[in-house]
Amino acid sequence: MTGGEVLDIAREGVWTMILVAGPVMVVGLVVGVIIALFQALTQIQEMTLVFVPKILAIFVTLLITLPFMGQILAAFMARIGELILTTS
Repeated sequence: MTGGEVLDIAREGVWTMILVAGPVMVVGLVVGVIIALFQALTQIQEMTLVFVPKILAIFVTLLITLPFMGQILAAFMARIGELILTTS
């Protein structure tokens, strides 16, 4: 395996990681910003107010995007498996 092929696999792995983790991270960020704005506007500084809605939003996002995540990870693993079998 050449250095270029290794870099291509690494690039594809990073892109896969971004695709899998992206939706959950974006939802967590958006919910966090909305709650921070709510806290700033109402001057309610309760620490637990941040965690419960964020956890619920991330859980719902995981339930919705889990088939997509599984498909992306399975395709990446199939590609890696093919490369292992062809280079051996």
